[in-house]
Order: sequence, then C-alpha cells, then structure tokens
Amino acid sequence: MANSSTPASRLDAYLDRLCDAVGHADRSAPLRAYITGLLLPADRKSVEPMAAVVDPRHTSARHQSMHHFVARAPWNADDVIAVARDVALAALERHAPVAGWIIDDTSFPKKGTHSVGVARQYSGILGKTDNCQVAVTLSLANATMSVPCAVRLYLPLAWAQDLPRRQAAGVPDDVLFAEKWRIALAQIERLLAEGLPRAPILADAGYGDATAFREAITALGLSYAVGVQGQITVWPPGKGPLPPKKGSGRGRPPTRLRRDARHRPVSIEAFAQGLAPARWQTVTWREGTKGAMKSRFARARVRIAHCDEKRTEPFPEEWLLTEWPEGAPAPTKHWLSSAPESVGLEDLVGLVKLRWRIERDYEEMKGELGLDHYEGRSWPGFHHHTALCVSAYAFLATERARLSPPQALAFLRAPPVPKGFRPRGAAAAS
Repeated sequence: MANSSTPASRLDAYLDRLCDAVGHADRSAPLRAYITGLLLPADRKSVEPMAAVVDPRHTSARHQSMHHFVARAPWNADDVIAVARDVALAALERHAPVAGWIIDDTSFPKKGTHSVGVARQYSGILGKTDNCQVAVTLSLANATMSVPCAVRLYLPLAWAQDLPRRQAAGVPDDVLFAEKWRIALAQIERLLAEGLPRAPILADAGYGDATAFREAITALGLSYAVGVQGQITVWPPGKGPLPPKKGSGRGRPPTRLRRDARHRPVSIEAFAQGLAPARWQTVTWREGTKGAMKSRFARARVRIAHCDEKRTEPFPEEWLLTEWPEGAPAPTKHWLSSAPESVGLEDLVGLVKLRWRIERDYEEMKGELGLDHYEGRSWPGFHHHTALCVSAYAFLATERARLSPPQALAFLRAPPVPKGFRPRGAAAAS
C-alpha cells in the first residue's frame, strides 16, 4: 500500500486487505460499498442513505446487501480493526515511535431500550446522565497521529443479567458484565499479546481512580499516567504508613501497616493546595489553533494510601502531577504516573496531555464518518459498524500522515444520477 502511487490505488489495495479479513468472497462487495459510503460526503451514514449515495440505480438491492453484511454476516470486527491498525501504525511510526496507549470511552445517545447496551448512564457527549450506549476504546498515539486499535461496547449490569434482551440483541454468551476498566485491561492484554509496541498507558479518572487497574498495568510491565480525583488520599513526600505493631510474643506477629489519629494521609486536593507558590511552573505542551497551549503545573513524589492499612508493604512512590491554571480558584486536574523518577516536568505534562488526540478521533469519526449513525440494535451490528468506521478513519489518518498529502480523497465521487431519477433514501443522504 505504501508504494502505490495514487490515493485511489492505495484505497483499492487497502480495501483488498480488509476484504481478506472478512473472509467470504461474497462479503467483498458490501464491504467496499460500506467503506466508500462512510468516506463519501453525506449528512447521514446509516445503511440506506449510504446505499443511495453509493449505488443510486440499485438502492434497494444495495441496501439489503450492506445491511446483511453489517448486521448479520459472521465476520470478526477485531480482525478488520487489526488490518486497519497495522496499516495506520506503519504510517504513525514513520514519523515517531508510539508515545502512549490511550484508554477512553465514548457515548452514543439513544432513545428507547432495545439498542444493545443502552441505559441511563453518564454521557460525555451530553455532559450528564442520559439514555445512551458507551464504548470503551484503546488508541496508540504520538504527537503526529493516533490509531484506534480496539473498541468494545460496555454492557451495563441490567443488560448483562437480562437473558431475553441479550438473546434478542445477539450478545455472545461469553460476554459478561465487566467494569469499564476491566474491559480496557482486557484490550491492553490482547494487544500486548499481538506484539504492539509498548508505551505508557494514558487514561482519565474514570479508569485511573481504580487502584486495581493501575496495579494490573504495573504487573504487565507497563507504566501509566492516569487522571485521578482530588479526593484520593496520598502520603506526602518522605512519609508513609506506620509499620506493623510489635508482636506480643504470642501467636503470629502483626504484619499490616497502620495509621492513627495523628498520622494519616491527606487528600490529593488538600496536598496540592498546600504546595508553596514556587512549586508551580508554567509549561507549554503544544501549539493549538488559538496559540500555545500552556498552564501551571506542580509535581511531587507521593505514595497512594488506598486501603494500605490492609497491606503489608507500602505502595511504591510515584509522581503526582497537578494542574492549576492561572486565575483558577483551585487545582483543576490531577494525575498519577509511574513514569521514571528522572522524567522531566515538560515530558510528564506532554505525556498526560497526549490524550487530546482521542478527542479528535471521536470528533472526526462521528462528525465525518458516521460512527454514531448506526440504527441497528444488535451486538454484532454495533461492533461491525464501529470496525468499519475505524477502518475508514485509519485510511484517512494514513493519507494525512504522508509527507505531501494533496487532496487525498479528491478521487472519491458519488456515481452520477440520471436526470429526473430520485433514488429511495436520497433525501436522507442529501
């Protein structure tokens, strides 16, 4: 693909590789139509409007073919994403090594109760609790580009325990309830097993607050830089829990760490607000569309105190990084990081701020490629549509990563429609 001379030939070679991933030859034509429909301009990227744009003379037949392919055909969404990932990752690494593995989730507001996984839950898009689906994602990124590598729908407990709804939506029997951080951890483990280049794990407080998640990352031999809430408690630099009590000489000696009324940890929020003014430094981490992105940061070596009175050894020291923008009444964000003690402040800030790339991924996949336009209700359909959107986005990202990208998709044009001919579904796609 990298040696092909034109965007059209590169897309054709790319689609050939995706067709190999879905297996049966009969799936090649609807895959090509679906990816083309996602890439072509249209207001709506659900199946029927895309069919009307891709094949206006045979909209009904094309719609049936594409709908069967995405909703019912037995192909593996992870296999398709793996092809897209490998192509885009090669382009990413030509510019710089992978700098971080970004864990996040994105929501899909929905009406009704039948779409798989839909429930009243927090929606980042809406900024409140509402009816929506939520998917956990993992992307590999550096300062140049990011590559979506894994997507899985979060199945709320009410859904996981509702056998009739599971069966109606085609949820596989082995998909059980799991917290989002456990879904993310499974994604990390799978991609490590596939040999993807290692890099620090980045995530917001929805994942970073889970001590078990951070410990599992460490056990996998990876470092992390994850958001945490200010209510989490830590031992300030040079302090830690009290050692176990001395034994009485009878029975087993005590082994658990201690704290008492005078020797207690402090919340991250209180610790950060108590730092001396000289500890805060202004750091610029990148150039944005409106100028330099900068803020004030301070950091310190701390130990997490979470339930350490039940442990026999203190948690290891790690970095606590806090952001307190100029003029803000209090610190706004906190991160814990197991990055080496030698890491510089600017490098640590740049690492945690790399997560902005995932926001751009979501914005483009939803705004331009119809990630949130799928109207089906099933588990396979949701993951198939998502995999195809990721594949379309991976091609776009790869084209942009080329050294001299002209109008990369200028060759893509909808087929001409005969004068006076109005295909079914065209109104929705226009």
